[in-house]
Amino acid sequence: MNAADIAFPHLGIYLHNVPRGFTVFGFQIAFYGVIIAIGVVCGVFMAAHMARKEGMNPDTVWDFAIYAIFFSIVGARIYYVIFEWEMYRDNLLEIFHLRNGGLAIYGGVIAAFATCFVYTRLKKISYLKLVDVCVPGLILGQAIGRWGNFMNREVFGGYTDGLLAMRLPVEAVRERDITAQLAAHITEGVNYIQVHPTFLYESLWNLAVLGVMLWYRRHKKFDGEIGLLYLAGYGLGRFWIEAIRTDQLYLPGTAVPVSQVVAAVCFAAAAAVDVIVRQRLGRAASSGGSAE
Repeated sequence: MNAADIAFPHLGIYLHNVPRGFTVFGFQIAFYGVIIAIGVVCGVFMAAHMARKEGMNPDTVWDFAIYAIFFSIVGARIYYVIFEWEMYRDNLLEIFHLRNGGLAIYGGVIAAFATCFVYTRLKKISYLKLVDVCVPGLILGQAIGRWGNFMNREVFGGYTDGLLAMRLPVEAVRERDITAQLAAHITEGVNYIQVHPTFLYESLWNLAVLGVMLWYRRHKKFDGEIGLLYLAGYGLGRFWIEAIRTDQLYLPGTAVPVSQVVAAVCFAAAAAVDVIVRQRLGRAASSGGSAE
């Protein structure tokens, strides 16, 4: 394979000379950033559309998005730096060099939920209602944004010979992302790795979760339930996908992927809260009262 090629051999897809970016007036623009931006814009439009359907002013979403985007980027960077501290501790200025990558989705998600909480307190509007209208846009943006990882030849898993197996030239990926298992399959005459396209798995999973959200929206029992569905649905998918990725961030001093732990906690907590609230609502309905 040539250095810029990408292939899905079992699907008969062979892409040649796939660029990482393009130049405008001498300035290099990465497709990664362009795709992330497209995902953000589509996500905000989706959230504004959901707000309109729920009887909320779409301008509220656009106003909130300004703060959410900024603080989500900050949160995604902080999360990554914390769990890759060895890479930055001797060169602190590199922390601010985002063009070299290093954003963690869960850091952005945590920051987005926190920003939403502060924003709704200041604006005196319902936190749970705003969460419910925004999370479909959030997961749509994530589904689109994962294709930025495809252009960057990153966020892939270990060796596989399955139907969706993806081949990437060795020279096109980061050396630290090539595990011993992958290296063992780089035999004489082979200049590529064959991997799980986990970016694709997550993108498709996110779209499936979005579909469930849109279907369930009319059946939700309480405000905030769509937010819980996001936390549980994305957490469940991220838990198994994270297990096969080769670029994991670990809890300090362990071999435990931190995002897998966060995913498990999000799934378990969201499922538990949903069950508890439903039980309280059921008891209130049966007694003719209301849940406090």
